[in-house]
Amino acid sequence: MTTVTTRTIDYAADGLTMTGHLALPAGAGRRPAVLVGPEGVGLSDVERRRADALAELGYVAFAFDLHGGRCLPDPQEMLARCMPLLADPGRMRNIGRAALDVLRAEPRTDPERIAAIGYGTGGAIALELGRDGVDLRAIATVNGLTTGRPGEAARIRCPVWAGVGSQDPIMPPAQREAFTAEMQEAGVDWRLVVYGGALHAFHHPPVTHRVLPGVGHHPQHARRAWRDVVDLLAECVPVT
Repeated sequence: MTTVTTRTIDYAADGLTMTGHLALPAGAGRRPAVLVGPEGVGLSDVERRRADALAELGYVAFAFDLHGGRCLPDPQEMLARCMPLLADPGRMRNIGRAALDVLRAEPRTDPERIAAIGYGTGGAIALELGRDGVDLRAIATVNGLTTGRPGEAARIRCPVWAGVGSQDPIMPPAQREAFTAEMQEAGVDWRLVVYGGALHAFHHPPVTHRVLPGVGHHPQHARRAWRDVVDLLAECVPVT
């Protein structure tokens, strides 16, 4: 294992003071970088550990915040915050761009080699960055198969990988079909993996707080989805 250095970074977005988690790989040179977006509950140790794991692989990784330094484990509070956000592409893009500015400002980041991955709401934000024409080398979204405004997917300039559980009631077959139709019509290099028997947020370790119906961990598919994301990064933004 390589030595990973981490630090907390405060920055402004969506009228809040956000608190993100930066993880740096060993060495001194510039490296490809990954923006990591959290589920709707907000930035937690799960995403921090994922950023650290990416730094172990040689990437500069920044896990961004959604709720001004807070986690929202109560489902109703989370929905009250996230549903208006998901309905407002401009807000999502502003949150994503503010986090991207932090990542780009890091001297270890190679600004020409940045990817964005995200889970749930964080995955929707990664997609909106692509629809906004941001120069990314790859986008990965798990449980965040959202569709955008007509024609804007044509601005996506990189491969898009998406993962979803077959039994996810929040991202049902109709939503998957709308997402893939949008990507196909826009000429995007896209892939969709449907993990059989998995629910929404299947990648997330079990939690002690109450969750929405249809949410549940699937250990085997969680490992597979992580490998699929890492493979996408190795293909599109390899660590040299």
